[in-house]
Amino acid sequence: MQASSYSVEEHNNLPGLPGVYKYYNTENELIYVGKAKNLKKRVSSYFLKNTGVNYKTKRMVREIRKIEITIVDNEFDALLLENNLIKKTQPKYNILLKDDKTYPYLMLTNEPFPRIYPTRKHIPGRGTYYGPFASVKAMNNVLELIRNIFTVRTCRLDLSPHKIREQKYKVCLEYHIGNCLGPCEGLQSEPDYLIDIEQAKNILKGNLGIAKTYFKKNMQEAAENLAFERAQYFKNKLDLLEKYHAKSLIANPSISNLDVFGIETDEKIAYVNYLKIINGAVIITKTVELRKKLDETEAELLLTAIVRLRDQFNSDAQEIIANIPLEEEFEGFNFSVPKIGDKKKLIELSLKNAKYYKKEKLLASGDVSDKKFRVLKQLQSDLSLKEMPDHIECFDNSNIQGTNPVASMVCFLNGKPAIKEYRHYHIKTVIGPDDFASMTEVVGRRYKRLIEEEKPLPKLIVIDGGKGQLSSAVEALKELNIYGKIPIIGIAKRLEEIYFPEDQFPIHIDKKSESLRLIQRIRDEAHRFAITFHRQVRSKNAIGSKLTEIEGIGEHTAEKLLSKFKSLKKIRESTFEEILSIVGKDKAEKVYDALKEKKSG
Repeated sequence: MQASSYSVEEHNNLPGLPGVYKYYNTENELIYVGKAKNLKKRVSSYFLKNTGVNYKTKRMVREIRKIEITIVDNEFDALLLENNLIKKTQPKYNILLKDDKTYPYLMLTNEPFPRIYPTRKHIPGRGTYYGPFASVKAMNNVLELIRNIFTVRTCRLDLSPHKIREQKYKVCLEYHIGNCLGPCEGLQSEPDYLIDIEQAKNILKGNLGIAKTYFKKNMQEAAENLAFERAQYFKNKLDLLEKYHAKSLIANPSISNLDVFGIETDEKIAYVNYLKIINGAVIITKTVELRKKLDETEAELLLTAIVRLRDQFNSDAQEIIANIPLEEEFEGFNFSVPKIGDKKKLIELSLKNAKYYKKEKLLASGDVSDKKFRVLKQLQSDLSLKEMPDHIECFDNSNIQGTNPVASMVCFLNGKPAIKEYRHYHIKTVIGPDDFASMTEVVGRRYKRLIEEEKPLPKLIVIDGGKGQLSSAVEALKELNIYGKIPIIGIAKRLEEIYFPEDQFPIHIDKKSESLRLIQRIRDEAHRFAITFHRQVRSKNAIGSKLTEIEGIGEHTAEKLLSKFKSLKKIRESTFEEILSIVGKDKAEKVYDALKEKKSG
């Protein structure tokens, strides 16, 4: 196909044939790509006066300085070519899918004893690619199923016949636990290995029925030959396949290969959900956004999504259904809007997903302060608080077998972490692993200081732990005479239960609630902050103990050296003069000589 070029004034000279047209501006920049059943009629419609075109289209037309066309055999070919050009060049006036992810694939390699592994790079010639998958989780579910059912190797060894004959390799742990049959040592022939690969291909293609038939047949044959252990082996594999299939089976199994689309629009954006159905199972689900550029109709937006999503996920389904009709008919696929039956239910499911995606996006893109306000108001309601908790502080302890006990406090203001307000605590008054006494100490120290400095107290205190830790924190508040003035709760990790002081039974907030997610996030942040600090202290103490092992070096000297050099390695690499600049000559000589001796030894 060869592109032909025209000036704007020559648009009436275009042929009345199907094809693709491209508009360029003064800088020779491609600004729009379109398809047409009749190029002359379609392109001329942009330049006719009083045609009722919208403002955005008029603005685009004013920029056009050159037109290029490519003639094709039919309108469907024009649709495919238009999609490829838009995807490649992304003109500013064309609808673009708001989705720049690199999707994962599973690749079956071209090598002896082929491997199956995940990749995001599609390099032709290296193997057969299956996918792309709409999410890593979906891909991992399929890969896990294949590895549970078949003995497919996971190693990267070159299993060329001569290397196996030369006994280059030894079997690994995968062989000993039954996940591999040892082709690297010649314990499994390649024809036998490829039997599993052929069945794995069926699963990768979504043809679970073929794989199930294979296992049923082998199970029955083994049972007839009284090989009951082998029959049980095939039955276990079949059960795994049935379990996986049952999770994804939501439609009539007779629906063999179908693409389902649901579109929901607002003034500026269309949200389109795509469901790929094979043998009654949803094997792909994806929702995308299309931002309107020239006030396109719902049908135009849907058609754009159909072409691009089918191309993106390599769909060859001949039947497509959606919740609205298209404005034109195409020979490339059968399109319909079902009114009853299982296909109607699939449309409703797809539309439900599109609407949910739209709702989530609108919430996320709304005014940030409004979202914060909503979540905090919800938390206030869930915990029956008198005030909105726009200042929350959370405490957590960290120690391993009682060593280096520390604690942390994190602060969230307006639902967001206020990192400058975070605090670390060394436990000073508690000996041994006593989480309850440690909690009493740090909570008391925190609020005694705020009171002395006349700083505002939080609107909610969260304690990472159950009733024991909560009671210990309450004890500290009572000693400061502020118990009852600040709401305080404990969150027990096992069941995410919320405890209130003096209440015998916990409350349970809905697991999907935004307010519970906020509490969990605050709790997790406090835990992370405590663990990080504990590791730092433990590491520092370990290094300090190595320095104090040197005769004549005490903790104070070790602390001064570590404050300057940060690590034992850097002290060891330092010159005598650098160490002397921190401590006296006698101690500098002892440290330098001791570490130099260890380094040479």
